[in-house]
Amino acid sequence: MTAGDGVGAPQSQTLDRGLRILEQLASAATPQPVMDIAQAVGLHRSITYRLLRTLEDHQLVDRDGAGRYRLGLGLAALARGVRANLQAAALPRLNALVAETGRTAFLVVRAGNEAVTVTSVEPHDSAAHVAYRPGTRHPVDRGAPGLALLIPESPAPEDRAELTEARRCGWASSRGEVIPGVRSVAAPVLGPEGAARASIALVFVDDGADVSDIGRAVVRAAGQVSADLH
Repeated sequence: MTAGDGVGAPQSQTLDRGLRILEQLASAATPQPVMDIAQAVGLHRSITYRLLRTLEDHQLVDRDGAGRYRLGLGLAALARGVRANLQAAALPRLNALVAETGRTAFLVVRAGNEAVTVTSVEPHDSAAHVAYRPGTRHPVDRGAPGLALLIPESPAPEDRAELTEARRCGWASSRGEVIPGVRSVAAPVLGPEGAARASIALVFVDDGADVSDIGRAVVRAAGQVSADLH
C-alpha cells in the first residue's frame, strides 16, 4: 500500500450529501419540496438548496413549476453505461412487455442489499400509468423486483412467505411494498450459472385482479433476455 492509494482517506462530505439527496428523491413517489428533502437527509435547508441547484446544473435533478424536485434525465444518461450488455438485451423485451400489457416495465439489478432500477419503459398510449424512474432503489427483500432477484438463492428459514411463493411459481408479486397502492410483478433474468443477473418487472395500480397472466408474461420476457445474453 502507498500513501496515494486512498486507503483510509476521509470521505467527501459534500459528495456524500449530494448522493443522499439523490437516494432520497429516488425513494420518493412524488416530487419533493426543499424542506421535505432537507428533513429526510438531515441537512439545513440552505445547504440542501445549494446542493440541489448544483445537481440541477448537471441535470441530475429537475425542478417543477411549484419548486419541487425530482430525479433528472441526466441520470438516465449515466445509467446507460451500467451493465450495458444487459440493458441492450433487455430493452426490446421491455418494449414488448409494455406493448403487450399496457403497463410500465423496468429492469432491476442488485447492488448490495438493494434492488436498483437501471432502465424503464412507459406506455405511450395509456391515459394513466405508473412512472418508475431509473435510479429508484429499495431493499432487496421488499417489492417484487427484489424478491425476484432472490428466487435462485437457496431457501433459508427466515425467508418471507412471499419469497417462498415466488420460488414455487417462478415469479414474484407484491402490493404496496415500495409505493403505496401500486402492485409489481417480476421474474429473474438468470445467468449461465443459474444466479440472478437482474429482474424484469411490471408496475401498475393495484386493482385486486388476478395477475397470473402478467406473471407468465414477465417470466417469458426474463427468459428471452437470459437466452439473448448466453
